[in-house]
Amino acid sequence: MNLRKSAPRSLRVGGRKAAVWWGERTASRRPPPDFLVIGGQRCGTTSLFRALMAHPQIRRPQLHKGVNYFDLDYDRGEAWYRGHFPVRRPEDDLRVFDSSGYYMFHPQAPARIIHDLPEVKVVAMVRDPVERAYSAYKHELARGFEWEKSFGRALELEDARLKGEVEQMVADPSYQSFNHRHHAYRRRGEYAAQLAPFIDGLGADHVLVVESESFFADPLTDYRRIVDFLDIADFEPESFDRYNARPGTGLDRAVAAELRTRFEPHDAALAEIIGHPPVWRR
Repeated sequence: MNLRKSAPRSLRVGGRKAAVWWGERTASRRPPPDFLVIGGQRCGTTSLFRALMAHPQIRRPQLHKGVNYFDLDYDRGEAWYRGHFPVRRPEDDLRVFDSSGYYMFHPQAPARIIHDLPEVKVVAMVRDPVERAYSAYKHELARGFEWEKSFGRALELEDARLKGEVEQMVADPSYQSFNHRHHAYRRRGEYAAQLAPFIDGLGADHVLVVESESFFADPLTDYRRIVDFLDIADFEPESFDRYNARPGTGLDRAVAAELRTRFEPHDAALAEIIGHPPVWRR
């Protein structure tokens, strides 16, 4: 039984506020994260998060899987952000991380990360963009953030829904776009364009791309790649479990074919980054 989740909501909210208050006031003893899991959405980041947490040298933020600082709460300031992480001594051989799935897609997040954490390493998970788009649609529909009952119709509306949103987000850093966050089914699958700022700003050696299909087919191999990337001790979790899978009816073949064609140039650009055709194009 999870005692924290069973507590009254008012008590949980009050406890979180107190923890953030105290964390912010002791921020100087809380170094920023060593690495970030930046997304993508519906690509298996929760499963990766759980696997990473099994490693004895890895620590998470204290309250949530991700802090969402560089995308949604940047105005709260560095002390607020660092207050979410554990106190560390210089001799502690740990790696602390933040796993926020919107960092990869938010138009301002890469520049903020590069400016504030120029030595940070980032791990990005990618998935067949056709399957990712459909999974995201089902996810948003189930959460009540999508109301179109047809995936095809939601795709038809995407350009209109997102028109001018990125421009407004860039012009006004306080603006948060509901449509950009919840209705970008195709655009979130254009991975190469999202990865480019991180590679250019941090260096290719600070960016690791993990293909979701490969991770779930042979998780230990990719886990060892990540461990090597983070320069920590070799370790094998007891199990690799899958979280947040979204069941539902199959994707319409005509819609899938249209999306597959649309993603061809984006998948080719991704292949240049990872050094081979992505799993879903082999």
